[in-house]
Amino acid sequence: MRDIDLPLQVDLLRELGADFATLHTKVNELAPEPGSELLRQVGPQILAIHELVSRALVRLSVLERSQYTAVPGSRLSLDTLSGVTASASIAASQLARAVADNPLDGADFTDGPPVDEESMRQARRTEASPVLAKSLATAAQHLDLSATCCQYTASAILRDLTEHPEHRPELPGLSPAQYAALERIAQGGTRRFAPHNQPVHVTDGNGSVIHAKSFVVLDKERLIRVAQTPDHVSQDVVVTAAGQLAQDFQKPHRSQATSPAKAPVPGNTGGKKR
Repeated sequence: MRDIDLPLQVDLLRELGADFATLHTKVNELAPEPGSELLRQVGPQILAIHELVSRALVRLSVLERSQYTAVPGSRLSLDTLSGVTASASIAASQLARAVADNPLDGADFTDGPPVDEESMRQARRTEASPVLAKSLATAAQHLDLSATCCQYTASAILRDLTEHPEHRPELPGLSPAQYAALERIAQGGTRRFAPHNQPVHVTDGNGSVIHAKSFVVLDKERLIRVAQTPDHVSQDVVVTAAGQLAQDFQKPHRSQATSPAKAPVPGNTGGKKR
């Protein structure tokens, strides 16, 4: 058993869930039209699923060997994440089945009786269309389930850390100004602007500027994350899992506990290769 950054694992699971959701949308939009175009579209999606399965296995392996296994409720989370590999693999298998059932054009043997090639081609495609549609629909359903399970596991880890503060990692102490900035970012719509040859500035969802010093501290402590974009001119800013914990368990004018064991016990809230 080794200590790992559990909030970071939550962020990585959320990212994985979002990527599964994106792939679900792509597969769901595929048209079950037999022929070479279907092969061209399905092939990259099979490869993408295998890459996501690999990432899910890495997350599962990291969590299974970590201090998280000592947290009550962790078994259900790990079982759910294990199911992601099975569900996603079924999705890949269904797309592979579509490749096998997809009739492609090719010349038949010449020693048989004469046939109407075009009529045979149309008959094969007509017969294959409903079979392909079923395979694509099943693959999309399993990708949607995989996305849901990733987000559930991420939420469950945060829930477990909330309900069992003795396992919660130490959080950086925030000043009232830093806490207020974190709350504003958590409301959504925050963006970081870095125009060419102009000062960098950050605005919240209402367009109001967030003080640079508070933003730098939150970024340094990994309580927020700046999304990477090709131009780096306008970037979304979101609160990380660590930032969510800091927001939930810190209040202005109150210092953070010096160790996870001394953290305040939360109330019931009522109750997705690095």
